[in-house]
Amino acid sequence: MPTPPVNTPNSICVLRLSAIGDVCHAVSTVQAIQRTYPKAKITWVIGKVEEKLIGDLPGIEFVVFDKSLGWKAYRQLRQSMKNRRFDVLLHMQLAFRANLAAFFIPAKTKIGFAKSRSKELHSLFVNQHISDSRGFHVLDGFRDFARAIGVDEGLPEWDIPIPHEAKAWATNFLPKEPFVVISPAASKAERNWATERYAAISDYCHELGYQVLLTGGPTSFEKHLCADISKASRAYTINLAGQTDLKQLLLTLQKAQLVIAPDSGPAHMAVTQNTPVIGLYAHSNPNRTGPYLYQRFTADAYTALACKELGVERQQIPWGYRLKGDNLMSAISVEQVKSLIDQAIDFYGLEQPAAEQSNPE
Repeated sequence: MPTPPVNTPNSICVLRLSAIGDVCHAVSTVQAIQRTYPKAKITWVIGKVEEKLIGDLPGIEFVVFDKSLGWKAYRQLRQSMKNRRFDVLLHMQLAFRANLAAFFIPAKTKIGFAKSRSKELHSLFVNQHISDSRGFHVLDGFRDFARAIGVDEGLPEWDIPIPHEAKAWATNFLPKEPFVVISPAASKAERNWATERYAAISDYCHELGYQVLLTGGPTSFEKHLCADISKASRAYTINLAGQTDLKQLLLTLQKAQLVIAPDSGPAHMAVTQNTPVIGLYAHSNPNRTGPYLYQRFTADAYTALACKELGVERQQIPWGYRLKGDNLMSAISVEQVKSLIDQAIDFYGLEQPAAEQSNPE
């Protein structure tokens, strides 16, 4: 166990409201803090949706900040923080709404991101900054918050509870045979791969002998996307779009042999369950936001596109630089993803059922 600093914090507040992927990154850091300071009282100010995924983490008090309430959310936060004062606030979000929330959290020490990465008035709401990150990935930046209070964690670890209700659901609805999950929808439509390419990968997974599950949220767009992929696939797919809550989805990702997804929450949820992920990236840097433990299996169109747009070498791409465009994902080919699937199966020794045989008419 790492040696705590002389001034061991007794009360710690974590401020990370969203999104699902970033909250998953933060869990490993917060749980490392718990292992180092088991007696510290930890409070996490978190978004309403994100709390549904991790609100049952043991030993942590969650204060829900519902951004849909507007100014009322800040009044509620101020009320919940009345008569409190934390030893330290770990302000782990740059968005202005989070910066404003930090104003209502009383803490002796308020630690924020490095000045070089500060934006949206972030520096005005903290009195200390972490050093420039040792790593490029968002999760590495979160790990620097832990280091700032004396926690020197090793490889990231996650322990997110899965309730009995979700396990009972899985027994009834998930296939017993090995399966691959395709989670096709990102938060922005431009980050989604083409329907026919997802369908081609679904068919390839079937050829390898896997069942294929399509997952997605309850939005009309996600349901239609998954339905279109299912319709375009030659082989049968199990379409779970809109039919799982976050805990059920987490367990589905845990039980999968492999997950294929663009830059999205489910990709990072799968990482917390140690399920290999093939990420599809063209708009954001996979070295910064890719599936942390599985970056070697990312279909990366971003790097070449960013270098061309900026006229620089890959190591000169600015941190956080994003590309925009509706057709960027077309730079990722079906054959590229097939090759990554083969590599992941071989590298991780994934359970591979007998390949599909065509039945004579």
